[in-house]
Amino acid sequence: MASKAGLYFHIPFCKNKCPYCDFYSVIYCESAARDYCISLCGEMAKYSGEFDTVYFGGGTPSIIEPELICTVLDSARRQFDIDENSEITIECNPREDLKESFELYRKSGINRVSIGMQSAVDKERFALGRAAGRTEVARTVTDAKNAGFSNVSLDLMLGTPHQTLATLDETFDFIDKMQVQHISAYMLKIEDGTKFAEMRDTLPLPDEDEVSEMYLKTIRTLGELGFAQYEISNFAKPGCESRHNCKYWELAPYLGIGKSAHSFWNGRRFYYDENMQIVDDGTGGGTDEKIMLGLRLTKGIDKSIVSKPYSHLVKMGLLRETENRLALTPEGMLVSNVVINELI
Repeated sequence: MASKAGLYFHIPFCKNKCPYCDFYSVIYCESAARDYCISLCGEMAKYSGEFDTVYFGGGTPSIIEPELICTVLDSARRQFDIDENSEITIECNPREDLKESFELYRKSGINRVSIGMQSAVDKERFALGRAAGRTEVARTVTDAKNAGFSNVSLDLMLGTPHQTLATLDETFDFIDKMQVQHISAYMLKIEDGTKFAEMRDTLPLPDEDEVSEMYLKTIRTLGELGFAQYEISNFAKPGCESRHNCKYWELAPYLGIGKSAHSFWNGRRFYYDENMQIVDDGTGGGTDEKIMLGLRLTKGIDKSIVSKPYSHLVKMGLLRETENRLALTPEGMLVSNVVINELI
């Protein structure tokens, strides 16, 4: 476990609400964004600590003025001990022209970019409510590289409207051409309260079996392209795993600041509500969490922490057992919630 913590800032602003998204977000307003970032800087004064990862998530962090991102990061450096070798990530939407923003991000010390691709097939992107197409995604990757970013991640969604196993190959070809270092691949889940939930019965979605095959194909194909799977939804070129996100799964401490941002800090869990009020969420770090979060990682968990029988899960091909560890197989990852519930 890393000795230093992770620092997260939630930037809740978006151009519009995507039909599948249930994260907290609001429509972008320049003055509101400025006021919000001032409040983030003030909120930091409540804490102290040593950090070696910083993550700007959202929402769409890249939609606000890049100077505001730099101001928040500068304020964090004054308030906290930020390691000089920190991984510092910002999430970006390819809808905007980010060439100048990338230059400012790099000058401020940001060294990792996560781009919301979802799909390289325009019909699939547009069905997800994304305004930018494949051309804009490619431009954004190129602009990031030209600005000096050597650690670029793309988001991929599986099981989306109009997606097929054949069109997924188009996205894999695009990923290969882009020569990025990291892929986050998530299966679409229809969340209550979203536009997709209202449209559930009319959405042209692949069936459950096809989505499962998409996931297994993603593991195989990304492996062939040089991406090692290190977590249920994450794949990286050697040495390019998300250090920040690994803190979540390894129960390292992290501090989240901003509306809807969650923390695991000094052994307790808490989060900010939509009014920037802190809500206590109890203690964390117990055995059940070690099993639940640790099994998300392909390296798995020390099997000594499991007290319930699991040999039947090994025989079913859902768990892989070695001398000291248990880990989910790719098939087990498809039903991870069921497997974890049997172990905790």
